[in-house]
Amino acid sequence: MNRYIGIAVGGFLSVAAIEAFGAEAFDPPEWAYPFISEARGRGPDDGTLYSVEGSDLELTQTEINDRFAPPDWYPDEHPPMPAIVANGREPEIWACALCHLPNGAGHPESANLAGLPAEYIVRQMKDYASGARVSAPEGNPGIMVRFAGAIADEEIRAAADYFASLPPVEWNEIVEAEMVPETYFGAGNMRHAVPGGGMEPIGMRIIELPTDSHGAELRDSHSPFMAFVPPGSLAKGEELASTGGGKTVQCAICHGPDLKGLGEVPSLAGRSPIYMARQMFDIKHGARSGPSAALMQSVVANLNEEDILNLAAYAASLDP
Repeated sequence: MNRYIGIAVGGFLSVAAIEAFGAEAFDPPEWAYPFISEARGRGPDDGTLYSVEGSDLELTQTEINDRFAPPDWYPDEHPPMPAIVANGREPEIWACALCHLPNGAGHPESANLAGLPAEYIVRQMKDYASGARVSAPEGNPGIMVRFAGAIADEEIRAAADYFASLPPVEWNEIVEAEMVPETYFGAGNMRHAVPGGGMEPIGMRIIELPTDSHGAELRDSHSPFMAFVPPGSLAKGEELASTGGGKTVQCAICHGPDLKGLGEVPSLAGRSPIYMARQMFDIKHGARSGPSAALMQSVVANLNEEDILNLAAYAASLDP
């Protein structure tokens, strides 16, 4: 069964999203669209208090996962967070920092917002609200659509200005490898290495993992990620990005030198490779439309899955 249809039956994906993807027209690659493996949740909270190095906080897992008060382990490392970022607005809107973290770097299943142009962030929220952008099946697939329908303009602006003010951090190490750890999708649709597991061929996949699974589960904004990519993908991605390869245009024309953004066009350098791949798939197959995505539709139209993988791997490997 097409994964979009299967997830829709489970009640997560909107009819608009199914129609946008043309039902059976696109079977998304699992590596780019993580979805929690059966019986891989965190389990009940036993009351253990957790802490991270460099922070005085001690929190239970329930407190760490609080949708309206997620942990701010290092409050001195960023500007004061607006209320919508730090706490959200009950009951409709979760705190932005829950998924995107106080430093904006997020996890592979959510966007890295640090340093993105504020106007770009505002536009994406408007696209979610209008239906021009529908959430693909990462995390809770309809969650951003739901938030965008309830959030006020001034809250969007406050969050956008906050994340735009944050400097991008080095968050993803990219490694070419033939073999990768055996993995599973855990809570929050995050991929982890199987404890004590073996190795398997990477195939045509990007395998993005937290460098410290426990730190990622604690929403520690000092706990980055690494991504394994197929051998040769960085060189192929660089060639395609710099020349177009007869299939597309040079990425720097819109995204600027070193892919660090240009005006309201977002930076790509150093961001999550599977997230960037997802966006290219979404635009190619219709889940992102509207004026901002229209410029990219012709760019990705002739790209196949390997092209998208290579471009995402290359962009992620650049210094943010």
